[in-house]
Amino acid sequence: MSELFKTVKLMEAYDLTLVVLGLGILALAALLHRFKSLPFSFPILSLALGYVAFALPLGLTPPDPRQHGSLTVHLTEIGVIISLMGVGLKIDRLPNLRTWSTTWRLLGICMPLTIAGVAWLGWWVVGLAPAAAVLLAAALAPTDPVLAADVQLGEPEPEVPDEAVSVVADDRTSPEKPSVERDDELRFTLTSEAGLNDSLAFPFTFLALLMLTEGLNPENWFAQWFLIDVLYRIAVGVIAGAVVGWGLSHVLLRLSVDSEQEKMRTGVGALAATLLLYGVTECVGGYGFLAVFIGGLTIRNREHTQQSHQSMHTFAEQAEQLLMTCILIALGGAIAGGLLDALTWPAAVLSMLLIFVVRPAAGFIGLMGAQSLSVLGRVIASFYGIRGIGCLFYLAYGLQKGNFGEEDLLWATCAFAVVLSIFVHGVTASPVIRLRDRKKRLESKDLTAE
Repeated sequence: MSELFKTVKLMEAYDLTLVVLGLGILALAALLHRFKSLPFSFPILSLALGYVAFALPLGLTPPDPRQHGSLTVHLTEIGVIISLMGVGLKIDRLPNLRTWSTTWRLLGICMPLTIAGVAWLGWWVVGLAPAAAVLLAAALAPTDPVLAADVQLGEPEPEVPDEAVSVVADDRTSPEKPSVERDDELRFTLTSEAGLNDSLAFPFTFLALLMLTEGLNPENWFAQWFLIDVLYRIAVGVIAGAVVGWGLSHVLLRLSVDSEQEKMRTGVGALAATLLLYGVTECVGGYGFLAVFIGGLTIRNREHTQQSHQSMHTFAEQAEQLLMTCILIALGGAIAGGLLDALTWPAAVLSMLLIFVVRPAAGFIGLMGAQSLSVLGRVIASFYGIRGIGCLFYLAYGLQKGNFGEEDLLWATCAFAVVLSIFVHGVTASPVIRLRDRKKRLESKDLTAE
């Protein structure tokens, strides 16, 4: 009888977990579109649902990334690579020095400054060991391509017949459908940054691991780190992404998309491409995140068959939203289970400084002199460095590979920074972007009138 009781209790907990996930996915399907016009974001709802469900006395065991490190790594890993494919499929300009200048500024100036600032704060303010401080900085460096939808490029547009171009142009200027260019420089900057810095946080994660095992003296690890973790792995990621993406484009872009069933198959092809790009690149020691983004970008620019691109992007976006919902529900549950118990005031201050000072200041320094963005655009791009699932992946990965000795504090600090970002950026993104778009339209009308 006691065994039967235990089994029933176990099934009850499992069933209740399915109910919680079902509610989150139902909310995703029924409510997501309603948040586009509100100063509120769907990730906040997912996080709150997870917290409430696991905080109530329902007998549910809160998920704990510290106890299930391998599962945390792989779940967040899948969420990131699917989102990176979706991001790559959004961007219709190939990388070069001029048209991607704002992206290079954020990656080459803002990201290193942010890492240096967070690492210093982690060591000096929080009291972390140097290697642990660098790991935390690397984990908090990437911006999130999933949670930043309000400030990024939209999905590829469907093909428009030539005779309908003038009608569409008139419709875009109507008050019902605000005119937001698909090639909007601010949105492009934030989208491309999120696509690339999820890969470029890896060298700094490996740097933390080398510091942990080889000591603080750069003579012990700098050559290995720079030649392998920086040059080799990045080069392999770029080459594999371009080559494999080019090969996959010959298959995916030839698929028929005349019916809904064929569109769905094309979307499934995008998932297959994501897994192939990531797996092949990781097998040869490159950065799979980078390869997935470059592969998606290559497929997007291989041909301008917009209907195929839209089908692939739609599937990738739906998959990433489902994973995002599950991961944030789990994060909310972990917080209800005590993930933030180890948070100290200095660690909370570090997270607040990251969101309100370090990233905005580093971003504005990096974008100084960027002529393609207005001053307002530079301020927005600097502030909206949204932290999310990528941060959880890098911390879980680093802690799985090395014993940093301060796991509870690292998880509490990272989780608090992600939650703070979700609330601050989630509440302010839509109104700020709408205000900026309205200002841009008014300026455009004034120029047209002149």
